Amino acid sequence: MIRFENVGLRYGMGPEILRDLSFEIEPQSFQFLTGPSGAGKTSLIRLLFMSLQPTRGLIKVFNRDLSVIEKNELPKLRRKIGVVFQDFRLLDHLTTYENVALPLRVVGKEEAEYRSDVIDLLKWVGLGDRMHVLPPVLSGGEKQRAAIARALITRPEVLLADEPTGNVDPPLARRLLRLFIELNKLGTSVVIATHDIALLEQVDARRMVLADGRVSIFD
Repeated sequence: MIRFENVGLRYGMGPEILRDLSFEIEPQSFQFLTGPSGAGKTSLIRLLFMSLQPTRGLIKVFNRDLSVIEKNELPKLRRKIGVVFQDFRLLDHLTTYENVALPLRVVGKEEAEYRSDVIDLLKWVGLGDRMHVLPPVLSGGEKQRAAIARALITRPEVLLADEPTGNVDPPLARRLLRLFIELNKLGTSVVIATHDIALLEQVDARRMVLADGRVSIFD
C-alpha cells in the first residue's frame, strides 16, 4: 500500500534527519513505529500522510509515485488514510460530534447516513456524553479520543496514529488499542507511533525502530 525506497528528508539546508529509508506498509498489516524522542517519528508520519515531501528517494502510495502525481490528486489519496496527530487538529467552532463527522460531510454524505455510526463510535471511545460540547471544553485526553474517532469514522485503508494514547490513562489506552486491533482485522493497515513500552508489549506486531535517522524492522 505504501512503499519507501532510499527516502531521505532534511529541513532547509540542515542535515538529513531521515536517511535511506526503505520499507513497505503491506495491506492489512499492523506495526508500531518507535524510537527515542527526536528520532523523527512525526516527520515519518507526515511523509506517510503526504503532508511532507521527501528530499530524495521514491515514495509510492496505493501504487502512485508521489514525485510525479498532480497536486490536485493528493486529497483523493489522503482520503484513504486516517491520521491522528499529536496536536489533535480539532476545529474549535464545531462540537465533538461535528468534528468526528466532518470527514464524511466533506465527501458529501448526508447526516442520516452517518449519524448513528458517529454516535456509536463516540460512545465506544467514552465520549457519548461529550458529543455536543466544543473542543475548548474538553480535556487533553478527551480531545485525543475525539481525534481518534475522527480518523476512524471513514474506515480508512491505512490508519496513522502519532502517540494516540499519550493523553489517556492505561485502561483507556488498552481499550483504544483493542479498537485499533479490531479495525486492523476489518482490513485497515495500522501504523502506531509510540513511546509507550507497555503498549508495545500487548501486541505481537511488527516494530519499526527509528534511530540515527534510519529505520530497522523487527517482525
